[in-house]
Amino acid sequence: MQISKNSVVSIHYTLKDEKGEIIDTSDGKDPLDYLHGAGQIIPGLENELEGRSTGEEFSVVIEPEMGYGTREETLVYEVPKSEFEVPEEVEVGMQFRVGAEGGSMIMVVAGVHDDMVTLDGNHPLAGMNLAFDVSVAGVREATEEEIKAGQHVHGSGCGC
Repeated sequence: MQISKNSVVSIHYTLKDEKGEIIDTSDGKDPLDYLHGAGQIIPGLENELEGRSTGEEFSVVIEPEMGYGTREETLVYEVPKSEFEVPEEVEVGMQFRVGAEGGSMIMVVAGVHDDMVTLDGNHPLAGMNLAFDVSVAGVREATEEEIKAGQHVHGSGCGC
């Protein structure tokens, strides 16, 4: 069976940055299961998987526009440290959800300077070329329940 819309796909992958450093991998873990065509993985990787079959292996570099997007400096803010509940505990790397137009977004503390804090709403992988090594571990038709849910599939690593 070839990967197409509404296929449940299981992949093993290794994701590396532009320097070849491993960012994430399924090595030694269950494969990643997703519903193809439901927007559960980045568009560039989903496009590359289209039409492939169990057992296929490939490497691909996904550009930012088809990954996590380009970095948007309009998502970087400087705010007074005093706006935080416990200002003395604010540290670089902290993440929190904030209300935003049309929903909410995750912000990361990118810097702490005297009485100011730099917040970044960009995805940590935004602006990066992403190198994937992928092995298709399985492909099957999704059940009606999985298609209706659109987000959760029952794969090998599912504890449902």
